[in-house]
Amino acid sequence: MRLLSHLLSRFVEKGQLTVLTVDGQRHVFGSGKDGPSVTVRMHDKKLERDLFFNPELVAAEAYMDGRLSFEDGAGAFELLNLFSVNRKGLGSHPVQQALRKAWRSVRRFQQANPVNKAKENVSSHYDHPAAFYRLWLDETMAYSCAYFTHPDEPLADAQRNKFRHIAAKLKITPGMRVAEIGSGWGGLAIYMAKECGAQVTAINVSPEQLAESRRLAEAAGVIDRIDFKEVDYRHLQGKFDRVVSIGMMEHVGVSHFDDYFTTVRNLLDEGGFALVHAIGRMSPPGTTAPFIRKYIFPGGYVPALSEVFASTERTHLWVDDCEVLRLHYYWTIRAWRRNFMARRAEVDAMMGERFGRMWEFYLAAVELGFLHGSNMVFQLLLSEKRDDVPVLRDYMLDAERALAAREGR
Repeated sequence: MRLLSHLLSRFVEKGQLTVLTVDGQRHVFGSGKDGPSVTVRMHDKKLERDLFFNPELVAAEAYMDGRLSFEDGAGAFELLNLFSVNRKGLGSHPVQQALRKAWRSVRRFQQANPVNKAKENVSSHYDHPAAFYRLWLDETMAYSCAYFTHPDEPLADAQRNKFRHIAAKLKITPGMRVAEIGSGWGGLAIYMAKECGAQVTAINVSPEQLAESRRLAEAAGVIDRIDFKEVDYRHLQGKFDRVVSIGMMEHVGVSHFDDYFTTVRNLLDEGGFALVHAIGRMSPPGTTAPFIRKYIFPGGYVPALSEVFASTERTHLWVDDCEVLRLHYYWTIRAWRRNFMARRAEVDAMMGERFGRMWEFYLAAVELGFLHGSNMVFQLLLSEKRDDVPVLRDYMLDAERALAAREGR
């Protein structure tokens, strides 16, 4: 326990962590103030050493495999909350600093997403049964940051707010040709077709999502206005009045940002413009956390705005507008995690207990990343010419109100 104690004594300052080891010893770390108190039990002697060298990944794997458990009703959220309020202490430890330096040196390799690899990476996350996602998403099946008017707004309402907000920013009028890169379960495409009268080409590389999207579009009566295609964004052809991409850039990888923005630019017809909505970080460029990289979003990366703007500069795009959503994704994921935990027995029955623990760890980690970490969401409006987007933002609010007034008529 000597190595792990050395790390934990420097790491845990706020709150308190109690570790019960295989040999029956009890080790307590932290002041017990300004943070949660969590008790964990280790069922494997080897964990003491493994956790010292890579605590972020090993703690998750140990919980998934049953080698680490929690006492007194705690779970992954409580442990990760303790980690979250003490993250600076972990990052300052010499071994952890060396580990992060090594990760940064190979991040372009970790984020390599050629066409075939990109499809494989996306499939690993999104090709779970739609029935699994229906257990804890809302009725819109939107799996990206919602747009809340207040923190306790119902999730489905907040997701519809997002669709409306994006459609208003894009100033979509009936008959417009819209390309959606990374269409998820089709919620935004359905909204644009139904409420705005757009003709939408929606692309995705997940067969499971595309099948569900077609079913939902047919139920909404707009299947004739949406062309769902299984195609990589780099292979989409044609010209469009608008291009929109929600929650897709996080899967591109830093080495492919120029490919991504060049594709957006080339798809735009004369006078058209695009909206990109993605997770970003307010901190300098970094790497993807090892658990997220290995089990949740292989090939994924949350960029710093400096990396995003460097790419738009290289690809000769005007950034006409930038909006930063700071707490909206925290509220979104908080709702997802609560829904998930309420249906946990059904998740375990459908997907297995190990998967259930993995997903619990994932939702807790990302929720806290948006509460205590550097994560946020940004929305960019992009165009080839400086005057393709209206020069005053007033049009967005006017369009949003008009859409709200006619929704559901």
